Amino acid sequence: MPAAADIRAFTLTGTDSAVTLLNLGAVTQSWRTDLGGPCRSIVLGYRDPAAYLDNPQFLGGIVGRVANRIAHGRFELGGQVYHLPPNEGPHVLHSGADGFHQRLWQAEADGTRALRLTLHSPHGDQGFPAAVDFEILVTLNGNRLTYRMRATADRPTPINLAQHSYYNLAGTGTIRDHRLRIDADALLPTDGSGIPLGPALSLAGQRLDFRGGKSIRAADPQRVGIDLNYCLNPQSPQVHLSRGGLALTLATDQPGLQVYTAQHLSERAAPLAGQTHRAFGAICLEPQGYPDAINRPDYPSIVVTPDRPYAATVTVSLMPETP
Repeated sequence: MPAAADIRAFTLTGTDSAVTLLNLGAVTQSWRTDLGGPCRSIVLGYRDPAAYLDNPQFLGGIVGRVANRIAHGRFELGGQVYHLPPNEGPHVLHSGADGFHQRLWQAEADGTRALRLTLHSPHGDQGFPAAVDFEILVTLNGNRLTYRMRATADRPTPINLAQHSYYNLAGTGTIRDHRLRIDADALLPTDGSGIPLGPALSLAGQRLDFRGGKSIRAADPQRVGIDLNYCLNPQSPQVHLSRGGLALTLATDQPGLQVYTAQHLSERAAPLAGQTHRAFGAICLEPQGYPDAINRPDYPSIVVTPDRPYAATVTVSLMPETP
């Protein structure tokens, strides 16, 4: 288990942005900008880096080896059945209590331009097969933040990383007035525990269709909250979030986007100055493979092999909102 004394912070600087990352959990602790308003962090964070030693809300971290849910903590690969320790009822969320968001990564800075984070995960780690070497290269170019994630395994194994920042473009308050647009024609319907029920469901005529852009309030007037995987259109996999003078664009090469409106978010430690951590206080936009894909041969595969390594890229850009 890492100790507070082991935690190091690294700050990348861009045109109108400064991003602070930790070697603990590969956490993005803050992203400060004065675009479209006063200087504030548009990702939620804890004031004290040591607070991330207990981070059950996955605030800002890289989650893995397999993000999202694995039904009943069980999967079969190569004729062998694997059982993982459940951490969300009978299921496994973000690979359990000992996820990568709690690990101490090796960190190497390239000045204030880039940070390389690496982690070795041995065979059997978290219950998964294969020894795997992970690398994340985080770069800030102007107001464009890129996470380039890579992994090589010595035998077949599922891998599905996700970057888990909570975004609030105002820095505080609710995100219910944020406007969201997602280039996705379908989503995965789920049961009451977040496990996909089957094939993708067309969004045509549905309240949760964000293709034309709408506020979170309009999509969820009853404040039920959203925690669903959108099936991104491969021809135009972009996501847009805007609010009062600032716009965020997210681009990815991943097939899915988990949208979570933080309806269960609570304040567990002192937040960054000026922030409030509360229900609907942020939105998570998590590009990744589909949930429970390891148990669903009809979903895009998340299995990597020695000759087919893992690769994923997520780029988040900020710009002033145009009227």
